[in-house]
Amino acid sequence: MIDLSNKNALVTGAALGIGKGISKVLAEQGANVVVSDIDLEGAQRTSEEIVKSGGQSQSACLDVTSPDAAQSLLSDLLEQLGQIDIVVNNAGVVGADGWWERKVPSEDDWDTVLAINLRGVVNVSLAVEGSMKERKQGKIINIASIASRQGSPSIPHYNASKAGVVSWTQSHALQLAPYQINVNAICPGLLWTPLFEHLIGRPDFLDNQALEGLTGRQRFEKIIELGTPMQKEQTPEDIGKLAAFLASDDAHNITGQAINVDGGRRMN
Repeated sequence: MIDLSNKNALVTGAALGIGKGISKVLAEQGANVVVSDIDLEGAQRTSEEIVKSGGQSQSACLDVTSPDAAQSLLSDLLEQLGQIDIVVNNAGVVGADGWWERKVPSEDDWDTVLAINLRGVVNVSLAVEGSMKERKQGKIINIASIASRQGSPSIPHYNASKAGVVSWTQSHALQLAPYQINVNAICPGLLWTPLFEHLIGRPDFLDNQALEGLTGRQRFEKIIELGTPMQKEQTPEDIGKLAAFLASDDAHNITGQAINVDGGRRMN
């Protein structure tokens, strides 16, 4: 079992999906988890579930697109908790409102995705790096995607943003290596989350005759069957388990890496 006792962790975009799963796993391993999201009520629900299960947690509202909001939250947490040991930058979207109905991403889709998926990661990372530098320790984990590994005809803005996360992870890892701070990325594969439910409902998503006439969930399962060597879906907890390892002392010599958790769908 990984021991994250006496560690304080901040997870962004943790009201639902992958962020929620990561928060729960970190708490199970002993971390005190700050569940943050722009949806404060959702963050509170996740935090309450953790506490009811015997973990340590609190919630916070955070708009990752605002450098000032990120810095303000980190300052408050440092004053309250003394230190932040782990940051998981998970907040992400596929587009602006209504993106699933558009065949071609709008300018708003591009701006929204880059602001949240890429600049959001940068904003939170820069807000926390100062205190980590002072202590010469810390773990920053950025949630990218296997979408970072290749382009997409239907959601190019999303794939580009996730490729940017991988590149930023490498750059930031180089910047922080002299301070013994580890910076890594996780690239999740196919997970049945609210985001993917929207994505798979698009008429142009993976135009394949084998998917015709199937429900969203059936399409999801068929895609896994056809393209994932291990033929099983990934879960938020799968991502959380890798995040817990990368946040642990056992991963002290791993930095600048982007690791796929996808059942072999992409091999890099």
